[in-house]
Amino acid sequence: MSIVTSTPAALSSRVAGCPKSMAYGPCGGVNADGTCEVHPTPCVFLARELPVRWTGAAARATDPEAGSGDPSTASTLAGRELVAIAARRPLVFTGFPVRALRADAVGATAEALIGSVDAVLSGDAGRSRVQFPPSYRAVLIGATGLRLWMGFNTRDRNRTALERELLSLRALGVAGVHCVTGDHTQTGDRPDARPVFDLESTTTLPRAAALGLLTSFAESPAAPPIAERGARVAEKQRAGGRMCLTQYAGDAEEVAAFVALCRAAGSDVPVLPGVPLVVDREGAELLASFHAAKLPSGFIDRLFAARDVRTEGIRLAVEYGHDLIATGDVGGVVIAGGARPGDEAAYAADLATVARELGGGS
Repeated sequence: MSIVTSTPAALSSRVAGCPKSMAYGPCGGVNADGTCEVHPTPCVFLARELPVRWTGAAARATDPEAGSGDPSTASTLAGRELVAIAARRPLVFTGFPVRALRADAVGATAEALIGSVDAVLSGDAGRSRVQFPPSYRAVLIGATGLRLWMGFNTRDRNRTALERELLSLRALGVAGVHCVTGDHTQTGDRPDARPVFDLESTTTLPRAAALGLLTSFAESPAAPPIAERGARVAEKQRAGGRMCLTQYAGDAEEVAAFVALCRAAGSDVPVLPGVPLVVDREGAELLASFHAAKLPSGFIDRLFAARDVRTEGIRLAVEYGHDLIATGDVGGVVIAGGARPGDEAAYAADLATVARELGGGS
């Protein structure tokens, strides 16, 4: 087996002062006033020429068992199935709400989602920095029969550990990997932990693509510098990214404008915007804590003016999802949000309701 082992320009050009040691910033956590999500100081990348150019080789598979790195030659059956679905309609992903470190809770969440979604995205818990590693989560979720799009961050492990995880995820047959730099340890419940960030999203993408894994990456269309976010998508595509999953990015027209920025910059990857599903005040508070998230106009006011918040939250998510798909500019949607502790399985059922209404699982 082979894997990309060097991206020399990136490793030598990390920007001094970035808490995540990034070379290809800025991350998606820049606040509206231009400050860093970790420290109340200006993001160091905003004083530099942007976007940072990808200077590595074009990402393609080097393992003879892996395929070419093109989506049509994904190395796993689940990945090929998603490619076939994407060829005929927009993809419908949801989050996978489950308490961190609760293997016994996976089954109930999966049961609620099976048959309604095309794949589930299992990423970082909203605030918990200690959770099962990606490969073990892939074992647990994969055993349920759901297609898994595995979140993969670089916060806690060095590059050799990250590469072992990627090899494990391919062996386990995940549909794809969502390569993100990740939240800093100082923004979660373990500020005592030393952050690693040996790699970042952009330098993880070619490693995953080299194994024939389908890849996605994140972007925050509403985070400064807004005008350069589309060009940053193009650079991540050059590094090996095959889909862009966005932070909540405002009204459908604003999302369409972001996709136009991506196209003008030379990117043709499918963009899957986030669809917020909020069914209680705890979920609203969690979304409010997300850096650079922009909800649709009037979303929270309409939600809490309703007699039944859960029913209205589902209705708003379905309405917004339909609006996004109706633009004709998106490659699908990712329905997610936050569940009240102990309410994860019920919230998964709500995710399934929205997913079915938007065509998921069909």
